[in-house]
Amino acid sequence: MRVAVIAEYYPRPHLPVSGVWAHRQALAARDAGADVHVLALDRLVPPARAVKSPAALASAVSDIARRPRHAMLDGLEVDYVRYVSPPRERAYASWHRWARPALERALDAAGPFDLVHAHYAHLAGAAALPWARRNGVPLAVSVHGGDVLAPLLSTPSARKTVASVLRAADGVLCNSYATLRNAAALAGRRDRMRVVHLGTDLPDELPPKHAHPTVATVGAVDPRKRHEDVLEALPDGVRWVVIGDGPELERLEERAGSRADFKGELPHHEAMHELARCHAMALPSVDEAFGVAYIEALARRVPAIGCEGEGGPEEIAALGAGMLLVPPRDPKALRHAIERAMDDDALAEAARETAERHFSWPACGRATVDAYEAALR
Repeated sequence: MRVAVIAEYYPRPHLPVSGVWAHRQALAARDAGADVHVLALDRLVPPARAVKSPAALASAVSDIARRPRHAMLDGLEVDYVRYVSPPRERAYASWHRWARPALERALDAAGPFDLVHAHYAHLAGAAALPWARRNGVPLAVSVHGGDVLAPLLSTPSARKTVASVLRAADGVLCNSYATLRNAAALAGRRDRMRVVHLGTDLPDELPPKHAHPTVATVGAVDPRKRHEDVLEALPDGVRWVVIGDGPELERLEERAGSRADFKGELPHHEAMHELARCHAMALPSVDEAFGVAYIEALARRVPAIGCEGEGGPEEIAALGAGMLLVPPRDPKALRHAIERAMDDDALAEAARETAERHFSWPACGRATVDAYEAALR
């Protein structure tokens, strides 16, 4: 079967870390037998910080002009579909209408396709749905959590758009059972919905650990991820490695002082190398639909810590050892979990076994192709 994968988040020269998981799932589906062609939505509007000075604006415009329209990534053809739209904070719920004309032209040019797989009901699913229906092509939609949890999609009109896409889709792939429940509640139906877990690499060789006890936090530095809880919970003598960027980074750096090493946003392979050198990974975030960073830690023999009551962490913990759960916003419990994770070598080995058994990319690829075949039926 020939599949068009449509994604808002996908690796590109100026954002190499964006949507690495979507690229890896596309590769896994290809390896499982699908003929995959990727259409990555590429918004041609510089971020707000780029217009604060004439020089910054000129540099941003120059960067945009140099962006590729096409690339081969690990043997996959990727078309970057250019579009413009208003600012995210004011108009994100309408971006599918801005992206749709360019996407439909790209689908016509790259087709024919047997199936369209859109990551997120909005904006990729909403932008692709009219073309899929007009051309009689089944639509599969991956729900990763933002579709049903993001504040920017919480308005009645935005929820109506997401719900209509979920109801119209021929298959819905949810990253956890909690996400499936949320998607089903919004759509008013759960038939054609299934869980497909994302995967992780399972490296045979790992780098040596840091000489000093070290806990990592991997993820965007925003309030939802609760980095400040990790800082407050940090045991004496333990170093903290923060991998990621975001709006809270500057304030967090001021608070942490010399106790933390802020790596910023690293290329994925560098981020994983640094994660593997740590003794634990703490990410006590809220509204966590799944959490790829947790399973990436488990695969590197790094016990991971998340919050009770969050769908993704609870589901991972239920499948095997290596994932510890603590009450949300409870630095004392988080400190005990960090100390336990660092002191338990058997837990590190069990973490790796959990990743191997449940979260390999080949397993994800097979489950993805199974979902494609069900949608085609």
